[in-house]
Amino acid sequence: MTSPRPFMSASPFAPAAGARILSFGGYQPGNVVTNDDLAAQVDTSDEWIRSRVGIVSRRVAGPDESVTDMAVVAGGKALAGSGLSPADIDLVIVATCSTEASIPNVSAVVAHRLGIVAPGAYDINAACAGFCYALATASDSIRAGTARHVLVIGAEKMTSWIDPTDRSTCIIFADGAGAAVVGPVADGEGAGIGPVVWGSAGNLAQNITIADRNAFLHQEGQAVFRWATTNMHPIAAQACERAGVAVSEVSAFVPHQANLRIIESITRKLGVPRERLADDIVHAGNTSSASIPLALARMAERGDLKPGSLALLLGFGAGLCYAAQVITVP
Repeated sequence: MTSPRPFMSASPFAPAAGARILSFGGYQPGNVVTNDDLAAQVDTSDEWIRSRVGIVSRRVAGPDESVTDMAVVAGGKALAGSGLSPADIDLVIVATCSTEASIPNVSAVVAHRLGIVAPGAYDINAACAGFCYALATASDSIRAGTARHVLVIGAEKMTSWIDPTDRSTCIIFADGAGAAVVGPVADGEGAGIGPVVWGSAGNLAQNITIADRNAFLHQEGQAVFRWATTNMHPIAAQACERAGVAVSEVSAFVPHQANLRIIESITRKLGVPRERLADDIVHAGNTSSASIPLALARMAERGDLKPGSLALLLGFGAGLCYAAQVITVP
């Protein structure tokens, strides 16, 4: 029996010791919808919404504004902030669960519109954990040498899949996009993206569903609340452990902006001071896979993130999927 013939071609790039984030970019639609606006349409109130989910206002895309449109803007901002040109990007990954159609994929169209020629391009659907999944696979691609620079985007038009008369969901979800450019670490630097801790609970998948292409999103709110507040803080703590840092060393905790009560509960159980919690949900709503990168981009713009500091990311949602990692702020 002969031995398998080895492949002669090598990866296009040298494997890297690790990957790091170079820049962030974010985009929110211009249409602001307040709690009072919703109260004029469904049986709710500003006080009811604030007390249950912590949201004051959210952004809603217009009828002619697509997931791809928002991804292009956020991705373009991240690319501009990285100091790289479109020719430097080898791979584009878009995390999304709210496209109107699955073909063509968003990533290839976004790459074309940004002038990125012939990159690898694929979409990821891990719902609200999607950005953390995409960031992990981008890091792995760079470490393996299959890519040198990766554009990672989370983009959602959740309002396309929400029943505007269902107060259990229409008060929560919103639209937007966030992005990051990922590249190799410099010689002698430690990894800027820590090992991912990810998993799923498919036995609970029925708690967040869209039954078919003509259906709206359905969520068993109390079941999701119990699952997230019980199971997610150990995942975040494990991500810190795998990265070799203590939870106390993290300067910012940026969880998926699911619900203010949920993320405050996780923060307390994790032992992170409240002032280190990203609470973008208050004025952005729940934008699923866009929520973490959008929050990071907005925090960076405000100067809330110190370059070189550590941020702990935690995504969780439909699937039920979850993922966490520690990053170094660019």
